[in-house]
Amino acid sequence: MNTRLILGCMVLGLGIAAFGQTSSKDLPEAPSSTITPAKPPQQAPPPPVQKAPAEQQPANSNQQPTLTDLAPKETPVPAPVDSKPSEQQKPAEQKPDQKPTTSTPDADIPTETIKKSVNEVNVVFTVTDKHGRFVKDLKKDDIKVMDDNKPQEVLSFRSETDLPLRVGLLVDASNSIRDRFKFEQEAAIEFLNQIVRPKSDKAFVIGFDSVAEVTQDYTDKTDALAHGVRMLKAGGGTALFDAIYFACREKLQNPPPNGPNSPSGSRRAMILLSDGEDNQSRVTREEAVEMAQRAEVIIYVISTNITGIKTRGDKVLERFAETTGGRLFTPFKLQDVADAFTEIQDELRSQYAISYHPPDLVSDGRYRTIAIDAPSKKNVRIRARKGWYAPKPGATTSQNSGTGPSSE
Repeated sequence: MNTRLILGCMVLGLGIAAFGQTSSKDLPEAPSSTITPAKPPQQAPPPPVQKAPAEQQPANSNQQPTLTDLAPKETPVPAPVDSKPSEQQKPAEQKPDQKPTTSTPDADIPTETIKKSVNEVNVVFTVTDKHGRFVKDLKKDDIKVMDDNKPQEVLSFRSETDLPLRVGLLVDASNSIRDRFKFEQEAAIEFLNQIVRPKSDKAFVIGFDSVAEVTQDYTDKTDALAHGVRMLKAGGGTALFDAIYFACREKLQNPPPNGPNSPSGSRRAMILLSDGEDNQSRVTREEAVEMAQRAEVIIYVISTNITGIKTRGDKVLERFAETTGGRLFTPFKLQDVADAFTEIQDELRSQYAISYHPPDLVSDGRYRTIAIDAPSKKNVRIRARKGWYAPKPGATTSQNSGTGPSSE
């Protein structure tokens, strides 16, 4: 009886254990099957996140176009953002624009302060004794100045040996001087080599026949000036008056400014080689003379007429020299041409300059005569320009533009 009871309990225990195993397998399988498929949809966003860096990598592979490659990619969404930088760039572009605008008034301010009304007359002159030698010991008290026949008080007086030169060499290249053209070229080159001081003086070269041609503009380099002289070729008609008018108006009236360590002002001189003949000019002789006086140019003329007979052309050349305070040289042989250049060089280093202020000065553009004398000095001759033109109404001149009144 007891044995049957024990066996029955054992069978019942085995049945309960088998049922528990089947039920434990069924319970965890259902939730695990629902959770694991739910995770993949949550992990679906990572692929686009990975695609973004995957697209950036090729953009970063090229270092220079990185910004340009990124910009179009950001255009759909940050289009307004791109417009903001463009708007920010506009003010950034305005800042440089504003700097010039602020600097422009600054540049204008000194221009206004430099310019002044014309109220002073400046005259460069030469003094020689009865033998033609230069007088270099003249004093301010020795000078008497008359402007329009009225005595003037001399405000300043100085020797001009160190004042910078602005020299124009004008060479007649017409057919009429073909025979001696080569020699005159070499004499002119030697003159420029001697007269032009580097970093102080400047010269230019113009050749003319029927038209004027600048073969070398203002420079202090003598080799460049020599090249400009050698470029001249003889041939054609003669427009002498046009060449003088052009050189005075376009070159000598407003010469280059002096260097920072140079004294203010400059002496303006023209060296003219010609026979004085003119057959093609559009301006008259007196118009050319007036322009030379307005530009305050001293004209030194070397006549190419070596016949020994004074011609009509020599009289024309003499007119230019006398009205501007220069000289006319009439060589009889070729060597005299070189000697004339030497005398011009000595004179340019032996000049004086004065300034005065006419009390009755009126800006009417009228021509006024000048006369300079040294009553206390006997047997001396003073050469200076014969007159000057008063400024026109409203005219101004720059303190750095030269040594005399404006021609405007």
